[in-house]
Amino acid sequence: MAMPIVDLSRRVVGGVDTHLDVHVAAVVDSIGGVLGVASFAVDRAGYAALLSWMSGFGTVDRVGIEGTGSYGAGLSRSFAGAGIAVIEVDRPNRQERRRNGKSDELDAIEAARAALSGRARGRAKARGGNVEAIRALLVAKRSARSARIASIVQLRHLMFTAPDDVRERFARLRPEALVREAARLRPRSGADPVRHATKTTAVILARRVQSLDDEIALLDRQIAPLVKATAPALLDIYGVGIDTAATLLVAAGDNAERIRSEAAWAKLCGTSPVPANTGKRDNRFRLNSGGNRQANNALWHIVFTRLGQHEPRTVAYIQRRLAQGRTKPEIIRCLKRYVARETFSALPR
Repeated sequence: MAMPIVDLSRRVVGGVDTHLDVHVAAVVDSIGGVLGVASFAVDRAGYAALLSWMSGFGTVDRVGIEGTGSYGAGLSRSFAGAGIAVIEVDRPNRQERRRNGKSDELDAIEAARAALSGRARGRAKARGGNVEAIRALLVAKRSARSARIASIVQLRHLMFTAPDDVRERFARLRPEALVREAARLRPRSGADPVRHATKTTAVILARRVQSLDDEIALLDRQIAPLVKATAPALLDIYGVGIDTAATLLVAAGDNAERIRSEAAWAKLCGTSPVPANTGKRDNRFRLNSGGNRQANNALWHIVFTRLGQHEPRTVAYIQRRLAQGRTKPEIIRCLKRYVARETFSALPR
């Protein structure tokens, strides 16, 4: 059978609607005409087959992929390894969905057309370096922190209803001392089942907290050298610690050069100003609820570290803006915007 002739001079754009088990791909030409739609398995063989299939229509210029940070992560790495630009497609075209309905094929076609037209233009994060390793470790650390807090709260509330002598012993202890003393309890079965059950539960919760402390310490020992090796300049900024630097690095990705400007970084972090002018109120800006909320929280922590340590520039700025009639929430939002500018210049490229 004769092999088909591929016109390598023709530039085509791909689009992929990603799922857990099957990816649906589409290819369009330079004017958005659909050249083909097909489905592929979610594994390395499927990725290779998908790339080969797309290349059969011409030279693949770029690929728009939905969910590059979830179901499409492996496919994104495969395309990036082949030297093909991967564009993150946030959501399908709503007008097309209202007109034509919802299907995986239509979503793949719209992803390709979004990448072709420039409606979707954000480059996907690269997920093959130190930052991806940091991201994976932070997943475990955040869950360990949440479980630790929940266990301490449960232990504290358990003591509110404990037998009187137990409650009096633990009522006024701080969390660290509460966990330490509760872990030392030695429950003994006896005539009072409530006392025995309460002590047993307290020991389990306290030792759980201690185990989570060990997990967090282990994760910190792995995260710290990765952050120091990846972005030493970021750690030199006043108020930036390992945790905040790690969060900002994960928001930027391994390929921080994909963020085109300092204003784009501020928007990604949810610190770009949003006008709120109406009537007689002029030159006002409201809270920006968009962007990466974890990165936004990291900037908030940097600002409050500077406030807590009375950093001279921050204190002087607050006093000047208060004298101009600004409220404290407005001033904090401005400070986060300035910190975003500082951190952008320190991102690794």
